[in-house]
Amino acid sequence: MTSNQSVVVYGAYGHTGRFVVSELQRRGWKPVLSGRDARKLDALATEYIGLEARPASVDEPASLDRALKGAAAVINCAGPFASTAGPVIEAALRARIPYLDVAAEIEANIDTFALYADRAREAGVVVVHAMAFYGGLGDLLATAAMDDWTSADEISIAYGLDSWLPTAGTLIAGQISRQRRDGRRVVFANGKIAYTTDTAPVVEWEFPAPVGRQQAVSEFTMADTVTISRHIQVPEIRSYMTLAAVKDLTDPSQKAPTASDASGRSSQTFVVEVIARRGGEERRAIASGRDIYAFTAPLVVEALTRVVGGQVATPGVLTAGEAFDARDFLASLSPAHLSFQIR
Repeated sequence: MTSNQSVVVYGAYGHTGRFVVSELQRRGWKPVLSGRDARKLDALATEYIGLEARPASVDEPASLDRALKGAAAVINCAGPFASTAGPVIEAALRARIPYLDVAAEIEANIDTFALYADRAREAGVVVVHAMAFYGGLGDLLATAAMDDWTSADEISIAYGLDSWLPTAGTLIAGQISRQRRDGRRVVFANGKIAYTTDTAPVVEWEFPAPVGRQQAVSEFTMADTVTISRHIQVPEIRSYMTLAAVKDLTDPSQKAPTASDASGRSSQTFVVEVIARRGGEERRAIASGRDIYAFTAPLVVEALTRVVGGQVATPGVLTAGEAFDARDFLASLSPAHLSFQIR
């Protein structure tokens, strides 16, 4: 580990941010608490004795510069990322430090590539975005399943969630994404992202055990589609989400995730299977675990450790599958955080 163990967590007081702060401490890093709300930061600092709070607003670049001063890296956990990613990346470029985020917003991730790929590379700064359950995990699984293949005819991603109680941040991000899409859905076909007004089909899908056969919403496109398509040549990416989880997400009387143990994790469970097909061959990678929000913390902190530790030689905007050895990365999370297998 680098001698500089200071890592700024922007949005530290949010649901996912709190998990990230705890995971950083567990692994020997020194989190610096940052975000827009000074009152919430102060309250969080009373829970984590000895940690510094540095309020900063995305509307005030100088405040972000002060927040990032002397840090080894910054992890952005503050949604909506359509509003926060750009300003925090700009600050990271000025500070010449790595930037990571947990953005699940499709459009925000597309923007990160479009706006910062060249600038980050020229500045010699590593930017790893979408390092979360949506975006990072699916990309790593797809890359692991592909192994020595450089292209595939089709990739399927099946999200087997037993439930999905969304955080306030998830709901706000979803609203912004729907506004940007003008109510349309995102699909990936013929090698590119497209938009449609059709209703997403509901199909029967055989998820890995213990989920089994379930009704699933097809064409449930998430950030994994953006990250996978950046570095894997594939004309069709198909996504499936358990219907029960979609109903939770769209329930007008939604409830936030509730802790079921001392770590703050909920009792939600997930199984994610990625299937790569080429010709008559099929390759699979499967991961299972608990609480999609809590799981994001070990995922992004492992990424941080590898980036700051010099294991990513190429600067620029990278996805998880591009930046890391996918199989080694996933194996490093097992068995404490993830059950992982290749078939």
